[in-house]
Amino acid sequence: MAATKLADVIVPEVFNPYVVERTAEKTALIQSGVIQPVSDIQIGEGTTINLPFFQDLSGADNLWVDTVDISLNKIDTEKDVAVVLTREKAFGASDLSASLSGSDPMAAIGSLIGGYWARRIQVTLINTLNGAMAAFNDNTLDISGLGGGADTIDGEAFVDATQKLGDQGDALTDIAMHSAVEASLRVLDLIDFIPDSEGKLTIRSFQGRRVYVDDNMPVTSGVYTSYLFGQGAVSFVDEMQPNANEAYRHPDKNGGTDALYTRRKFVMHPRGVAWTGTAAAATPTNAELATSGNWARRWEAKNIRIVRFIHNVA
Repeated sequence: MAATKLADVIVPEVFNPYVVERTAEKTALIQSGVIQPVSDIQIGEGTTINLPFFQDLSGADNLWVDTVDISLNKIDTEKDVAVVLTREKAFGASDLSASLSGSDPMAAIGSLIGGYWARRIQVTLINTLNGAMAAFNDNTLDISGLGGGADTIDGEAFVDATQKLGDQGDALTDIAMHSAVEASLRVLDLIDFIPDSEGKLTIRSFQGRRVYVDDNMPVTSGVYTSYLFGQGAVSFVDEMQPNANEAYRHPDKNGGTDALYTRRKFVMHPRGVAWTGTAAAATPTNAELATSGNWARRWEAKNIRIVRFIHNVA
């Protein structure tokens, strides 16, 4: 009797949506609402997407009198530009590895693929933020070069960071930080733990903002970057592709190998900052996303619900 292989059990029209759903479930910032899955952006063809918007109304009001005609003012338009990202990864396991281990490595790969893409998408997000937010200074607070202890993150410095958005500072609801930053704040007794849906004290909070800990957050020579977010600060579109996840049998490789090929096409875009770069390939690498010269601000700074906070730790 022939053995059942991965290609026999993976049904693409079932497995593809499963991977997308599992990715969203395991991406903490998607669950928080900071990354907002949107349905009104269609990726389609091309490498970028134009996102036109009306600029805010401006100018002083005029006296209303019957001796002067009312002048008509226009509303200006501008466009935000998102870049389309495509990524792929393949995993495989030989028949012999399964036989010797007594378990099924391909079944494990199939169950873990959603978590893998969740982690990779968050890495892509961090690189995007590193480039986009370095393209302009308005939404950055850098205290790392100050002396006398004023260079470290604490409650007062955090308030200064939220103030980068002025009267919109209350829109910042979440903060992502390196584990060393979170540990430093816990030593200062500045991290609160609030109950989750099961009553367990697992949700971290800092001055009322939910904390996300990720060791992929930037750190260079002891200088850390944390990001403050508001709801919907980043738009996310994950477009279902034909053959996005494809199982294939290689009978000749390594004595027989099953392989899973997985592909993603998505947009991960900080709203209000336009992609202006040209990628060397059809889609930008993470290094190109992290390059500030590839981005330009389009919205009024305080309407961009992201603040980059550069600091040391105590």
